[in-house]
Amino acid sequence: MGTLVPQLAWAKSGSAQAERIIADCIHRASLGRPWLEKTLWGLRDQEAGWIGAEVANTNGSHDLGPMQVNSWWIPRIATLLGRTEVDVRRWLQFDACFNADAARWIFLSALRSTRNYWKAVGIYHSPTPWRQEHYRNSVVAHMRVRYGNSIFRARGARTSNVVP
Repeated sequence: MGTLVPQLAWAKSGSAQAERIIADCIHRASLGRPWLEKTLWGLRDQEAGWIGAEVANTNGSHDLGPMQVNSWWIPRIATLLGRTEVDVRRWLQFDACFNADAARWIFLSALRSTRNYWKAVGIYHSPTPWRQEHYRNSVVAHMRVRYGNSIFRARGARTSNVVP
């Protein structure tokens, strides 16, 4: 996951200060890649999480923090970092930058394995294909609201492949 240094950010949920912290963390997590920053914003806008979020799912898992990283990832991230699951859960929930870095890692891992941008967006949400499709459509709508239709362009001569 790279060099994640947890620094818990304490700001009132939904406050302008909390939103600035989240924005800074998304910017930093994008590693200077505009397309990745736009992608992370699309995920954030869809997820609508906040610092401190812990949203229960029907399957017993929880969505944590601003990027709503599913608690299913905690054991894997803890193993990769050599840290306890308790620490990773707390960081995902309360550290906006750790949360954004984890979201980046999840998305880029899916992108590496599928080599398909939109499939990776869907996988960020769920391993289930029909859920992925619904999620992708929602992320597209959020990205259009934030960036306008010009964010999408045809790739090469194949106009069916739209990428940010």
